Amino acid sequence: MTNSPLREPTFLVLTALAETPRHGYAVIEDVLRISDGRVRLRAGTLYAVLDRLRADGLIEVDREEVVQSRLRRYYRLTALGATRLADEVTRLRRNADTAGRRLRAAGLLPGGGVA
Repeated sequence: MTNSPLREPTFLVLTALAETPRHGYAVIEDVLRISDGRVRLRAGTLYAVLDRLRADGLIEVDREEVVQSRLRRYYRLTALGATRLADEVTRLRRNADTAGRRLRAAGLLPGGGVA
């Protein structure tokens, strides 16, 4: 695992799992919702992200159940995953604050916006 910036889909998957354990389709739906429809994960992309996050110790399997003869696996954030997500939130907030200050100083923030 590295401390490099998280890609947006990875950030959003971790964010979805921060609230409650979810199965794959529920993660896809929540990512769509929290990104205001901008990020639409395909199943193949999601499961590649989930596999990588598990290998990195950021998420783990919470439980499995069979629904309509299909295995449904629920994932949850680990303590390490919560720390990694919190670190990324801090990094993004710091960058956004810096950009907002510079835009305000240059008089380029529309309507004196809040950034």
